[in-house]
Amino acid sequence: MNAFYRATAALLLGSVALPAMAADLPSMAGAPLAPAYAAPSPWMIRVRALAVLPQSSASVYANGVLQAGGLKASDSVVPELDISYFFTKNIAAELVLGVTPHRVKGTGGLAGLGTIGSTLLLPPTLMLQYHFTDLGAFKPYVGAGVNYTFMLDNKAKGPMTAFHVKDAPGLALQVGFDYMIDQHWGINVDVKKLWLRPDATATIAAGSIPVSAKVKLDPWLIGTGVTYRF
Repeated sequence: MNAFYRATAALLLGSVALPAMAADLPSMAGAPLAPAYAAPSPWMIRVRALAVLPQSSASVYANGVLQAGGLKASDSVVPELDISYFFTKNIAAELVLGVTPHRVKGTGGLAGLGTIGSTLLLPPTLMLQYHFTDLGAFKPYVGAGVNYTFMLDNKAKGPMTAFHVKDAPGLALQVGFDYMIDQHWGINVDVKKLWLRPDATATIAAGSIPVSAKVKLDPWLIGTGVTYRF
């Protein structure tokens, strides 16, 4: 019987001690879970200072006769806004927006005409990009895309009474990188090459001579600025 009483007492003491010990242990149900990995937003914007450097030339015709000279568009430095959307961590689409003013002047045998006109280029460009990963904060990318350039605010200057550059499509290639300072902010360097071949028409005041040109602009677009990943 003494053995029976001792076993019963041990069971009773154990039933009291176990809840007390459980109360001292952290509750698994109430313990905070480790935060899950938060994937970055698919949206990114960049604001850049952009140098637009046309590699311009032209075949110029006056009264249908090919002239011994060409045309050159001036360089320009403008702000640029890019909006990107990431379909995956590597594949993104980027819309490039900006407006660039340019003056057009004669070269070679047409240099004596001086500045013959000015225009504003609105060249929205849609790029498909591949972003390289696993390089830490350094995030390079390459891209290729299409462009359609609207020629706005054409103005005749110098000896011209009329000046018009037609809208034109183009192709683009791109290489660049982001260096991310933190999860959201980074520094961007970007270089694009645009192939753009618009037609242009003008009229020389003296004798109202019609002029037409097949223009090659083919600018380099070199920019640097700030990246923000939402």
